[in-house]
Amino acid sequence: MGEARAETKLTNAIDKGLVRGGQLAPDQVRAYKADAHIDTGSMTIVLPVHVVQMLGLAITGQRVAEYADGRNDVVDVTEPVDIDINGRTTVEEALVLGDEVITGQTVLEKLDLLFDCVNRRVIPNPAHPDQPVLKVK
Repeated sequence: MGEARAETKLTNAIDKGLVRGGQLAPDQVRAYKADAHIDTGSMTIVLPVHVVQMLGLAITGQRVAEYADGRNDVVDVTEPVDIDINGRTTVEEALVLGDEVITGQTVLEKLDLLFDCVNRRVIPNPAHPDQPVLKVK
């Protein structure tokens, strides 16, 4: 397991869809830049309540989250958020908890980013430096 930080742009994915459909002006898309905690021991993306509110993300359900110490808690889940790290973008629902943006394994896998243990950062997979390649089997 490892931990690092990465500049991450979060955007309301519904807003982006409304722009594509001509129902929202591009300057009205809600976005947030975070110095995200990259945690390879975490599964998905976690957003604190204040970020969810800034992005205008709706709560679509709840999930059980398991913390590192074994505790379980029921937490809210958001509608899709667009996640951009190192110019690579994916969309995921987020868990709502804590006080910082945490990015876990599913985002790293989808973006084809690797954890550089020596320099404590994420880097594009050297086998695919120009764009993410997703494994399908």
